[in-house]
Amino acid sequence: MAPEIRGSDVVGPDETLTVLVPTREMAAAVEALSPRVRAFRADPADGPPPEEAARAQVWVPPSGGASPDEAFLDALPRLRLVQLVSAGAERFVGRLPEGVVLCNARGAHTPSTAEWVLAATLAAQRGLPDLVRAQDAGRWSPGTFSSLVGARVLVVGAGDIGRRIGAMMSGFDVELTYVARTARDGVHGTDELPRLLPHADVVVLVVPVTPETTGLVDADFLAAMGDGALLVNAARGVVVDTDALVAELTAGRLRAALDVTEPEPLPEGHPLWSAPGLLLTPHVGGAVPQTAARAEAAVVAQLRRVLAGEPLADVVGDY
Repeated sequence: MAPEIRGSDVVGPDETLTVLVPTREMAAAVEALSPRVRAFRADPADGPPPEEAARAQVWVPPSGGASPDEAFLDALPRLRLVQLVSAGAERFVGRLPEGVVLCNARGAHTPSTAEWVLAATLAAQRGLPDLVRAQDAGRWSPGTFSSLVGARVLVVGAGDIGRRIGAMMSGFDVELTYVARTARDGVHGTDELPRLLPHADVVVLVVPVTPETTGLVDADFLAAMGDGALLVNAARGVVVDTDALVAELTAGRLRAALDVTEPEPLPEGHPLWSAPGLLLTPHVGGAVPQTAARAEAAVVAQLRRVLAGEPLADVVGDY
């Protein structure tokens, strides 16, 4: 567990808090917190921050994009906090200067990501991708498909998103099993996966990217899944061995619903585009209108803690 970091570690009690944010709307919301706060819109893609903004103690990077630009960080000598607007922090972990704490926006994408998992699982189970393709071709193609009702669902990742997925699926009378890195009450450890995977109808991935989860879903993991089972990835593409998954899909043994891929974006001609039994969406699990408001609220709440000298929430990175 990361040591407690307080707002007083970011800015002094009488000091102006300068914050770099990705949008003008967020700048207005941040400055409304206190006369002590000054906000500037800044994006590494536009080059170094303006001179006045270079005094910033807090940077809120734009969602998505590349890893932090070294020149941009070098232009921020007073930086103490990088506050993300997403839950995923893998682009920043281990890449920030010494003395800079990294926090994520836990919960901002939870409802929309869980909703995508439910929608994608239902669509894949009931054969909707095939039926839509038949509609596009003008074919009447009735058939019998799988069901989510009563299915055995294994959720790999027992955090905020995983729990929300469970709540959403509870109305379908699923048999729900959680797996996380460390076993605890009601949650199995990842070392139990070989025993659990053969019994799952649906396997949902909502783990963060760490050295342990990168490549977690390899050929052995997939081979342990039962014939006809559905893999749903709402985590990151690097969690899954793409070649191993393509092999299973091509053989027709497994099915998948992916919102993330490796590589991403998926290049033209990649075998995933034509893999049978695959529902593929372009990393839109969190893309609903309410997500931006939730992310802004998470940023504002964190900066309120900073101004009050309180402990920061959701510290996830090296500092």
